[in-house]
Amino acid sequence: MGPALEVSLGLWQDRPAGEVISTATLADSLGYRAIWIGEMATWDAFALGTHIGARLQHSHLVLGPLAVAVRDPAMIAIGAASVASLTGREVTVALGTSSTMVVESWHGRDRSRSGLALTESAAAVRSLLDGEKSAASGELLRSNGYRLRLPPPRSRLVIAAFGDQAINAAARYADTMVLNLVDPPSVRALVDKLHRAAEALGRRPPTVAVWTTCAIDPGEEAIEQLRRGVVGYLAAPGYAEMFCRAGYADLVDYARTRPHPKDLLAAVPASLNTVVGLVGTAAEVEARMQEYSSAGADTLVLVPSATDDDPSGERSLRLAAKIGRGIS
Repeated sequence: MGPALEVSLGLWQDRPAGEVISTATLADSLGYRAIWIGEMATWDAFALGTHIGARLQHSHLVLGPLAVAVRDPAMIAIGAASVASLTGREVTVALGTSSTMVVESWHGRDRSRSGLALTESAAAVRSLLDGEKSAASGELLRSNGYRLRLPPPRSRLVIAAFGDQAINAAARYADTMVLNLVDPPSVRALVDKLHRAAEALGRRPPTVAVWTTCAIDPGEEAIEQLRRGVVGYLAAPGYAEMFCRAGYADLVDYARTRPHPKDLLAAVPASLNTVVGLVGTAAEVEARMQEYSSAGADTLVLVPSATDDDPSGERSLRLAAKIGRGIS
């Protein structure tokens, strides 16, 4: 049995901001189980979630991953309850640590000790979503005496993980752990860590979702869009080692010299897109889906490329849905 398929809105900076609304309604019509609405540079996740959620017929919403250093637990719970109440749809909440650029440069917040912040936020958000009065007095995050006025959404909780501390937080608090842009061997290793952490806690392991870019029979625009998207990961801890194992050690070494982004992008081959994405022919994508499933992914969250020759990612989403039905 193949993995469940969901869709995350790409929020591509080279595309019209409103295109993601068409992507969401298309994914809903094609039967994708959930629509993920992240938050970085464009949309407020709760505002877009309310707008899209009111138009969905089948899919439920996943809001986030929300940066725990930017949004405090009460803000997150209020936002999730608001979207659930206004749309009448099931709402899942995803938490993550985001990047130094987003947290410290854009929002002026402290991202140090991000693993601890994620753990403390997960505990506090979990209790608030369940309708409990907040009583969190952590080292980094505090919330006391607040209870949701709206009906508690009792949302499922997702934690974005990669490092050990985040995996431990997922094992303790999450219903699902999500991995972002990793290859199947990395999925297998991280799932093993999650299972060991959950076993140590005497808890059933969370399910595992994997975010992966998707472009089936991609044109040149899609290939370039995905190449740009992977540049920032090449020298990042953990990711760099993954790309080295995949055969791109020379490229990683070059990225670690901190060249100008344009020079680094020029050195990135199109083949790199296939390491962490569902990119290629329909047959190649089907085989890659099976690899992710065999590595321990319960769900694949597709981030469809959107270009002038595939607006809203429609071609890729239709083909991926067809593939998914064939291996389910």
